[in-house]
Amino acid sequence: MALLLVLASIIFIILAYKLYQRLRFKLPPGPRPWPIVGNLYDIKPVRFRCFAEWAQAYGPIISVWFGSTVNVIVSNTELAKQVLKENDQQLADRHRSRSAAKFSRDGQDLIWADYGPHYVKVRKVCTLELFSPRRLEALRPIREDEVTAMVESIFKDCTQNDGRSVVVRKYLGAVAFNNITRLAFGKRFENSEGVIDEEGQEFKAIVSNGLKLGASLAMAEHIPWLRWMFPLEEEAFAKHGARRDRLTRAIMEEHTLAREKSGGAKQHFVDALLTLQEKYDLSEDTIIGLLWDMITAGMDTTAITVEWTMAELIKNPRVQQKAQEELDRVIGFERVLTESDFSNLPYLQSVAKEGLRLHPPTPLMLPHRANANVKIGGYDIPKGSNVHVNVWAIARDPAVWKDPLEFRPERFFEEDVDMKGHDYRLLPFGAGRRVCPGAQLGINLVTSMLGHLLHHFTWTPPEGVKPEEIDMSENPGLVTYMRKPIQGVPIPRLPSQLYKRVAVDM
Repeated sequence: MALLLVLASIIFIILAYKLYQRLRFKLPPGPRPWPIVGNLYDIKPVRFRCFAEWAQAYGPIISVWFGSTVNVIVSNTELAKQVLKENDQQLADRHRSRSAAKFSRDGQDLIWADYGPHYVKVRKVCTLELFSPRRLEALRPIREDEVTAMVESIFKDCTQNDGRSVVVRKYLGAVAFNNITRLAFGKRFENSEGVIDEEGQEFKAIVSNGLKLGASLAMAEHIPWLRWMFPLEEEAFAKHGARRDRLTRAIMEEHTLAREKSGGAKQHFVDALLTLQEKYDLSEDTIIGLLWDMITAGMDTTAITVEWTMAELIKNPRVQQKAQEELDRVIGFERVLTESDFSNLPYLQSVAKEGLRLHPPTPLMLPHRANANVKIGGYDIPKGSNVHVNVWAIARDPAVWKDPLEFRPERFFEEDVDMKGHDYRLLPFGAGRRVCPGAQLGINLVTSMLGHLLHHFTWTPPEGVKPEEIDMSENPGLVTYMRKPIQGVPIPRLPSQLYKRVAVDM
């Protein structure tokens, strides 16, 4: 009986608080929330599509209740500008779930840090040191090496399988995995035969386990009074953290010893952070957090973007042919593409940009948490609310894009559109104080992967599949893979000697 009274009291308090917020603040419109759970059971699995549908019914700014927390979603350019520029400082904090708080040591990294002195410091490290043009150029041989390894692997498979189709994601995932581990840790865990060594297997297991733990408490995160029923598995998180730290510290120690032996540091991010530790007063937790930020942010997003863009190119042979004509004219048939060629390949750059427009890898930005009461679009956003920008919906808004659902890179010749946070129509990397510091690195890798795939091969749908039959639906999730991995038939178009990887040891 006492337990029932306690539960009833909690429910009453929550309902009273919700009513208080509705009466005190002029919240944006939205679907009517249910008691306790809010709109959690109304949200469809692919959230950004669901929120875009609700925006059609309620307007470009809506309120959606995740349990007892109000979440505001904006879906047009003007409102995105209000969130990311005009009220940027008041909306620059982060909502951290219990799992995110554990993984980030309560925001000691960059991604999950609230806006303040710590965030400003680590942001400065990333902008001025880790992702500086000088360092990106120094690490270019790694990126180009991994992309040519991808080409060699595809060529080997397509010449052995008699013209059958291949699953493109397999090769993109290998590039993303090897590239990010080499950039961050200076280690290639996979050998030339595609076999991952023991340390690499441990690395992948840690990544997989982290995703599993992060997704295990979704409902309890949104309904605080239910948390006693779904307690945080402290032991599981502690074991995961210790496992992750053990691997990372071992790699850090390797680099420290190598640096002492050689008398100098290499350009890898782990070397840079260890060298800069004293200068910027970086704790070990922050160094580990930054390294894993780069891994989680960089491993999936490039592969996702290239897979979606390749699907569009297989569906649109006209665009594929036009990109190949440019590559043949600039690069020719006697050498391979390098990043120094990008400035002479405007159409290829537009293909990459159009892929990021139609298929942003994080279609809903990570939520911005209000650290003060603000107004957006004439509505109140109470302190503690979460604000999401529906990048996917904005990039398909017919009010700002002509024929928004058409894959047409030529649109970027008709009008110059920045995609690194200065034009609020195209926001694959965010904008404002929390814009992605690694945007240029991501753009370079995506462009390079697409350029090599198109220069080395012509891509057609699998036998019996028409372009219009390709499944372009999304998997649910924070980052959005194709629900059905794209398959294509790669047809080599260059001399065979240009398909061999020349390994780079860095």
